[in-house]
Amino acid sequence: MADQQKKVLFISSVGGHLTQLMQLKPLFEKYDYYLVTEKTIVTKDMEKKHPMSFLVYGARNYPLSYVFKFSFNVLKSLGIFLKKRPDVVVTTGVHTAVPMCYIAKLFRKKVVFIESFAKTSSPTLSGKLVYPIADLFIVQWETMLEHYPKAVHGGSIY
Repeated sequence: MADQQKKVLFISSVGGHLTQLMQLKPLFEKYDYYLVTEKTIVTKDMEKKHPMSFLVYGARNYPLSYVFKFSFNVLKSLGIFLKKRPDVVVTTGVHTAVPMCYIAKLFRKKVVFIESFAKTSSPTLSGKLVYPIADLFIVQWETMLEHYPKAVHGGSIY
């Protein structure tokens, strides 16, 4: 399959994770890409520039509403995955992305996880959850290899 035809779904939560994901923008031109993130005031205008879908924003510091929003996002992620049928899921993480990674593995697709630039000495929860199923797990700091021995040190994406 030619790179141009390979479908790549890029997914992350908003904030720094999305900022890191957007550093991969040069890859968008090489693949049939699709973006998924949470819908906020900041991300609303992105759909004018990119093919994308939005999940519901849910902060974990509101546990009751988070459970409902997370459950909704899992179902919506499944719908997006079935509609877009990506060959690869690439993520810079956090909670929004974890279900999509597991859905991808369920359908025997590739998962690429890039651990957060902000994490220099301890793993993220999403990193710990996705590490066992990731086809390629990239850390941005060499010190993180002690937490993820099978990871690849890719250096900073900034």
